[in-house]
Amino acid sequence: MKPPIIDSEASQHDLFRSELKQMLDMRHPLVKLGDRINWSRFDEQFGQTYCEDNGRPGIRTRLMVSLNYLKYTHDLSDEDVVQGWVENPYWQYLSGATYFEHEMPIDPSSMTRWRKRIGESGAEAMLSETIEVGKRLGFVKASQLTRINVDTTVQEKHVRFPTDSRLYDRAREKLVKLAKRLGITLRQNYGKVGKKVLLMQSRYSHAKQFKRAKKCTRKLRTYLGRVIRDIERKTESKSDELRELLDVSRRIYEQEQKDKGKVYSVHAPEVECISKGKAHKRYEFGCKVSVAATSRGGWFVGARAVHGNPYDGHTLGGAMEQVVRICGMVPEHAFADRGYRGHDYTGSCMVHVDRLRRGDIAQSLWRWMKRRAAVEPGIGHLKHGHRMDRNRLKGIEGDMFNAILSAGGMNFAKLSKRLLNFLRPLIFWFFKRIFGTWAVEFQLHKSTQLA
Repeated sequence: MKPPIIDSEASQHDLFRSELKQMLDMRHPLVKLGDRINWSRFDEQFGQTYCEDNGRPGIRTRLMVSLNYLKYTHDLSDEDVVQGWVENPYWQYLSGATYFEHEMPIDPSSMTRWRKRIGESGAEAMLSETIEVGKRLGFVKASQLTRINVDTTVQEKHVRFPTDSRLYDRAREKLVKLAKRLGITLRQNYGKVGKKVLLMQSRYSHAKQFKRAKKCTRKLRTYLGRVIRDIERKTESKSDELRELLDVSRRIYEQEQKDKGKVYSVHAPEVECISKGKAHKRYEFGCKVSVAATSRGGWFVGARAVHGNPYDGHTLGGAMEQVVRICGMVPEHAFADRGYRGHDYTGSCMVHVDRLRRGDIAQSLWRWMKRRAAVEPGIGHLKHGHRMDRNRLKGIEGDMFNAILSAGGMNFAKLSKRLLNFLRPLIFWFFKRIFGTWAVEFQLHKSTQLA
């Protein structure tokens, strides 16, 4: 059963309230985008994820899609975007509301469950719609989609910096808490002594007394091993939650410094340690993300989270497949840096790997190759303005969804800014032509307040 769709035109008018159309400036970018987005596309695609039996009606698809667009456009959490929706009438118009609402439309936790329901394919549909809206508005040309820049970055997980002592203590705390909830009586939980030993380990490390610090780390590892063995002795049939936590704790207990596939977080064991050679940040803990953007305009046409820390060249094949799914066409040229030498792509698109110019490259192609670096500031905006810097969504699915919607939020913000800058010259020309110079100054002041 598809979620119910409320048609604002067919709804009964309220005599005691004014509609949002009568209150808002219809030239606002969010109003323009709300009228140009193909909302029926989302109803058809996401309606397949709803059950057909009778029950509570699903939340409107347009509301959930618009909330996720706004979340990644303005770098907000689920709670903040729902609270901001109550205060902003333009956000309500974008979500399809007819009248101004004074209560939160949903519980913020509903956004988490909705993201799990639509999955990676639903996130790609939302990213694809930003490109289609750009085409309809004339901001994205078909020729721009023929040349793309491809690069990789690291999407860090929202975890604290892992050290052996912290991991030992955190795994022990999680095991003790779960055992208490399941009614398992432990011989000793090491709550007070573990906290004290962890504090002393940090102090010894800060004072460069490394022998004493290592002794404290060994104590914390011993405490963890005792708790693991105590729980295994006293439980015959283990639940899935307890079995999973025991497996993670056992991996933390047994792993060595130079092992591969180490665990760096108890609640997010999928986190990987990635080194990109940065001077200011030697190691980053998260997953690798392959991004693709148009060479002209910087519109993101792909963002794919890849686990396993693969070689950059081995991510190109999957990235190009995602670009085809989102754009509906195969680009003619793809430009990448030297990390893509020996890539795995075998399609019809011509891949140009950056190299030193030795006179055998045409001048026109060399100009496009020099524009490959334009994707770097775009990645910076994704991280510092659209929630790719610290991923707070859970699991591997959360990594995929956050990467794609970060690119979608970037495109949505570019559309809003383009609409604002595109309408200003037309408005100024109209007012100057009809009313004179004083009206232009008044309209300039008004549009500045709007921005």
